[in-house]
Amino acid sequence: MIDDRDRRILDILQENAGISVTDLSEQVSLSVSACSRRIQRLEETGHIARRIVVLDREKMGVPTTVFALVKTAHHSDEWTESFRRAISDIPEIVEAHRLTGNFDYILKIVLPRVEHYDVIYKRIVRRIELFEVSASISMELMKSGTSIPVSYA
Repeated sequence: MIDDRDRRILDILQENAGISVTDLSEQVSLSVSACSRRIQRLEETGHIARRIVVLDREKMGVPTTVFALVKTAHHSDEWTESFRRAISDIPEIVEAHRLTGNFDYILKIVLPRVEHYDVIYKRIVRRIELFEVSASISMELMKSGTSIPVSYA
């Protein structure tokens, strides 16, 4: 069970995982040791899954985002696992979701330029059979973030 102070700690860490425990403890009105114990407990209970660094995509040379909608004729557990393996080691694919509706999966792909999508597409279809793929290029990023609401915990 977590309380409001834990939620505040989680909110702050989501925005800046590199914040010092001293600065964090001041922001949540706790001693450094009490704040440190809470962080450790939140890690042990799995509320904090990991701490990451978010890179600037422009500076890293991958400013383009393509969303590929994938339809398959196969729905077995074996095919799904094969698909998971086929995309797992392609670093340009940063997210993959199984969907309801007309398409079965959506892939979020980050690229140096839109023409590079063909390289990724060919890498996927060499590994696994797909029924249909429809790609859309993101024209403008409207909202982005890694933070999730903490009020439901």
